[in-house]
Amino acid sequence: MVTKDTKIMEVINTYPESINVFANHGLGCVGCMIANFETLGDGAAAHGIDIDKLLEDLNKLEPAQA
Repeated sequence: MVTKDTKIMEVINTYPESINVFANHGLGCVGCMIANFETLGDGAAAHGIDIDKLLEDLNKLEPAQA
């Protein structure tokens, strides 16, 4: 489960489709160096994103298959 304390890059690595979710919410996190260290809560706050809606959409995704 993804929470506001999950690191952005951890979400991207676990849920590759999250890139589309981030884009739909106005977050261009993929190429950002800060994504390795910043949490979803921090990123959402910095960009004025509704964290609850973002988490709702991210938690609908299936993890990548190994």
